[in-house]
Amino acid sequence: MRVLIIGSLAGELGRAAAIAATRGARLDQCDDVTAGLLRLRRDAYINLVLCELGQEIGRLVRSLSHERIAVPVVACGLESESEAALLAIREGAQDFLPLPPDPDLIAAILEAAAGQTHHVIARDPVMLAALRRAEQVAGATASVLITGESGTGKEVIARHIHQRSPRAQAPFIALNCAAIPEHLLESELFGHERGAFSGAAGRRIGKFEAANGGTLLLDEISEMDLRLQAKLLRAIQEREIDRLGGASPVKVDVRILATSNRDLAAHAASGRFRSDLFFRLNVINLELPPLRARTGDIAALAEHYAKHYSTLNALPQRRLTDDAIACLVGYAWPGNVRELENLMHRAVLLAEGLEIDASLLDLPASRPQPRVAAPEASGVTGLVGRRMDDVEQALIIETLRHTFGNRTHAATILGISIRALRNKLRDYAGQGLAVPPPTAGTWAA
Repeated sequence: MRVLIIGSLAGELGRAAAIAATRGARLDQCDDVTAGLLRLRRDAYINLVLCELGQEIGRLVRSLSHERIAVPVVACGLESESEAALLAIREGAQDFLPLPPDPDLIAAILEAAAGQTHHVIARDPVMLAALRRAEQVAGATASVLITGESGTGKEVIARHIHQRSPRAQAPFIALNCAAIPEHLLESELFGHERGAFSGAAGRRIGKFEAANGGTLLLDEISEMDLRLQAKLLRAIQEREIDRLGGASPVKVDVRILATSNRDLAAHAASGRFRSDLFFRLNVINLELPPLRARTGDIAALAEHYAKHYSTLNALPQRRLTDDAIACLVGYAWPGNVRELENLMHRAVLLAEGLEIDASLLDLPASRPQPRVAAPEASGVTGLVGRRMDDVEQALIIETLRHTFGNRTHAATILGISIRALRNKLRDYAGQGLAVPPPTAGTWAA
């Protein structure tokens, strides 16, 4: 991934940059916000900005918003600079990285900015069959629509397809259509010319051009506006795009992979998604099974994440007991692999010895059964008399506590988009409710 450092590399920020480089990040550096904006305008490959406190972080965030550039900004400064850090967050910085730098925190921020990059782990016959199909179509040029519930690993499979394709040495660019505000999405896709709209201070190439020769992943494409779907369809059909404000089309050679956790065929039939775009994307359909349908993978995934987060946090390797594995296999996993990952991260941090037992997991001992109509059996009686808004608010806040403030994981468990979750949290904060703060590297509310 590409990281832009704004500020001096002479002190602790330089140490943070060196740690990021050892974790695989490719670095660019600018002395101030003005130079940083020039770099961001011409380079769509940058995934993250680390900006030193003392720089004009508010101006940077406002300029990125006005110029429709969707790149997260993390403020960096000494732990003693708490007031300046709070101001940076209020001005729009996504997070704060305290200095001197903690290697594990930097790794977590980089991992979150880069997206899920773990290798595919498949032991269950159901998942092995899906993986074989993915590898079978990897060498083709046709579009692939990857469907499945949230948290099943659709982006992981998309990266797997790219890595086994003839385009493996070319760029893989991912764009989350649900996470980017609608007014930014068009510019992120197609780029813009200087003066294309108020705030467009220079040319910026979009994700299509950034992915030229490689693969473009359109994550959660069902969230894309119908008007923009028409422009996307033309880009795919004509193999050319129009930058906003551009005088002539730009040829692109991009393979399209798309994901959705919704029934796109039903959306197309009801007019909520363009049917012609659906057919263009659905040349090859790859449906990923939910984790409850691939129980043979649960132990291997849990052990993988236990090892990963033990290493990431410089902790001894934690071994899962037989009771813990039985508890994991017996759970229904509404949040799928992403929920399992989050749970194992928490268990690794809370374990006091070298083992993770069932008591640390805080999960039911057996697979939950389908709800029945009787209120006594479903546990609904305790909610009678409460307003629907209050019940929803309590559920969202409790889910956030469960995920340690991780917005992405909470949205997955709740079955809503990250955009919808952020909007609700903004409303709650405006009402004076104490909202759990975001974990490192997550989009703040």
